[in-house]
Amino acid sequence: MNAKASTEKGGTTMDKIVALCKRRGFVFQSSEIYGGINGFWDYGPYGTELKRNIKETWWRDMVHQRDDVVGLDASIIMHPKVWEASGHTKQFSDPMVDCLLTKKRFRADQIDPQSGPVYRYGGAADGAGKTSNAAYAVLQEDTNKARKTAKAYYETLGLKDPVLQGEQVEHVVNSTAFNPENGGLLTPPRAFNLMFKTFVGPVEDESNVAYLRP
Repeated sequence: MNAKASTEKGGTTMDKIVALCKRRGFVFQSSEIYGGINGFWDYGPYGTELKRNIKETWWRDMVHQRDDVVGLDASIIMHPKVWEASGHTKQFSDPMVDCLLTKKRFRADQIDPQSGPVYRYGGAADGAGKTSNAAYAVLQEDTNKARKTAKAYYETLGLKDPVLQGEQVEHVVNSTAFNPENGGLLTPPRAFNLMFKTFVGPVEDESNVAYLRP
């Protein structure tokens, strides 16, 4: 089936592609039967063969068929001074924010500015007497949708059927503090290091720091 035909029958989505890959044994989320680890994947029988074929084709074209390129298979773990010299340890990071409700992570510099009414809450309480003083806010045109999102957030804190407290409304312009998908509040931006840090040797101290090849 070509891409056009697939689109006409409902569209090709990432969920469909992932489901197909799992059914056919191409790729699985790592440690899936134990809950999985985000960002890590295991290759199944077909996926292993496909990956090997791609690597061999790339190696043939980029190394064997060129006179100005030779092969090098460096260690995955290298001395930290290698990455200091390349600038990776200081610059290989992105500003990231997390949605307080869904825990989904976004790059802060890729969130489009939004304007509109923001519903702010000072906390919530439920019928069992449990309370939360955690502040929360939602950027949403619809009042009912804003309250529904806020209640969902306080439910993640353990409150059942929470009653919102201290509702206030204000208008913001060009704000990047809210999830563009649900209007929920985001955490402040923080540097997300894309380098995987580890230690070489039996003692975990700064003299034994090493990084996996990025």
